Amino acid sequence: MTLGYEKISFLNTPTPLQRLSGISEDLGINFYLKRDDLTNFGTGGNKLRKLEYFVKDARDKGATMLLTVGGAQTNHGRLTGAVAAKYGMKAAIVAVDPYPGEMSANLLLDGIMGCPVYLFKPDPTKTESEQMSESAAKVKEEWESRGEKVYFIPLGGSNELGILGYYDCAVEMNEQINGLGLKDVRIVTTVGSMGTYMGLQVGVWNEKLPLRVTGIGISPKPGGLQKFAKEYFDRVKDYYCLGITAEPGDFDCTSDYDFGAYNNPVREVREAIYYMGRREAIILDPCYTGKTFNGIVQMAKSGIIRPGENVIMIHTGGIPGIYTGHHRIEMEKELMEYIHII
Repeated sequence: MTLGYEKISFLNTPTPLQRLSGISEDLGINFYLKRDDLTNFGTGGNKLRKLEYFVKDARDKGATMLLTVGGAQTNHGRLTGAVAAKYGMKAAIVAVDPYPGEMSANLLLDGIMGCPVYLFKPDPTKTESEQMSESAAKVKEEWESRGEKVYFIPLGGSNELGILGYYDCAVEMNEQINGLGLKDVRIVTTVGSMGTYMGLQVGVWNEKLPLRVTGIGISPKPGGLQKFAKEYFDRVKDYYCLGITAEPGDFDCTSDYDFGAYNNPVREVREAIYYMGRREAIILDPCYTGKTFNGIVQMAKSGIIRPGENVIMIHTGGIPGIYTGHHRIEMEKELMEYIHII
């Protein structure tokens, strides 16, 4: 139980905390990966920690179906479909996104797990948030008319309840770190919808853990990441009546490595993915972990991450992203030299 809330424990935790010796040597830091890509349903990923709490809440409320929103290739949607399948529930995903022209990556996995995806054509006269809300309401109404009781999970599972998954992870990592005898540890995570970062940060502050949390943004946020973090934190603080306070400057997160857009093909990010694959045989994705790891490499080279510093990157999964058409085409161009047709 975390902050008074129960979950359904279905994950193979604790996930491994692995030191990457080659990258540590190259960058002059002590570099670890927290392998949340190795969680055990739907090809794995960070959203499963949040879904332990959402599934518990949904079942307590008598829900028969999980409904969530995201992009056409949403990782969170895929994992929502996965846990629904595991627990005998229905699931659906709503995206204000055009059909990408092929059923690949997460869309393919969604279908394999029996989770329908509703792709609504973007309407330039409305905000993305308005379209998402209206589209989700239409799908919810459709399924309720069939007799389902629908439980809605927000974008990325990032709300007050969703942070509890990575609150747990902060405590879990602290135990692993103590077992390794590490001191002055910096935890680095991707910042998208911010639930993972906020869970870690609130866990560190509320449990008084001797850890530093750094977030690397993968897309621009109106007003900046610190403003976004402060607003999210205030909602969490009020929801749980926490006795801690924070100002925007207390949130260590950066937009310096987002390359100006969400899920955009970026040569430097692909190079970081190739580097990780060729040095450590671990696969990253081009939307989230590839951008985050590129940021870590640049921070280490510039001295923002100090020589010898203990750094743990959360591997949040997202591997199906390498199979999306707009990323795969660019990688195919760069990797054809490895194909020899005889």
